[in-house]
Amino acid sequence: MDVRTQAADRLLEAAKSGKPCPPVRDLISTAGDGYAVQAINTRRALQEGRRIAGRKVGLTNAETQRKFGIDQPDFGMLYHDRAHLDGRPIRLESLLQPKVEAEVAFVLARDLVGGPFNAAEVIRAVDFALPAIEVADSRIEDWDITLPDTIADNASGGAFVLGNDPRNLRDLSLRDAAMTMTRNGEDVSSGSGARCMGHPLNALVWLANAAGQGEYPLRAGEVVLTGALGPIVVPASGDVFEARIDGLGSVRAAFA
Repeated sequence: MDVRTQAADRLLEAAKSGKPCPPVRDLISTAGDGYAVQAINTRRALQEGRRIAGRKVGLTNAETQRKFGIDQPDFGMLYHDRAHLDGRPIRLESLLQPKVEAEVAFVLARDLVGGPFNAAEVIRAVDFALPAIEVADSRIEDWDITLPDTIADNASGGAFVLGNDPRNLRDLSLRDAAMTMTRNGEDVSSGSGARCMGHPLNALVWLANAAGQGEYPLRAGEVVLTGALGPIVVPASGDVFEARIDGLGSVRAAFA
């Protein structure tokens, strides 16, 4: 068994057992290795009947990059069975080490296959934008991650919630859009669109080019979470988070 398969097995066992595992950097050392491991577990998920709902872009916030000593974004898969309705309970026991973050989501009207793509081509492919809450998660104990670790672990993907009021891009100024997130009515995170690679659309352009010639390019109808607009927060049972983003409205995530 090669080391990439060993890394994929370790992460899959952690996900299934609910017990975080040691990092996989003893087995892999590059971003390319990480994506190869991610692809192994993506194929396994699809063989089990799970469906891809889109992608998440991670590590788009400079503060998060500095915290983990990482200097570039990454991406992972979103799955339909990890999508939750606005305000409906998310079971904490379905997650290992969750962290909550507010984001801008885009839903695509066109495929983005091939590339390279410029900003105008990517903007034309967007159907609408939504506010979103991502519940990032890590199968790796204590979030002890390097870039290869988090990429292999599906970019530390967990669950996600989308708002219900789609907005057209031409009506938005996302770079300057302020974000405020509350927990049980108290402010716990704030930021703006500029904190996501300077503009959330920059994250989408980066993703389109990173994935466009790979095994799973972006497809019409898929959702893209573009990355945190402010500090992330650890949830507890009973917490209700609400993220408000100027021009996009709000979205709620509740934890049971």
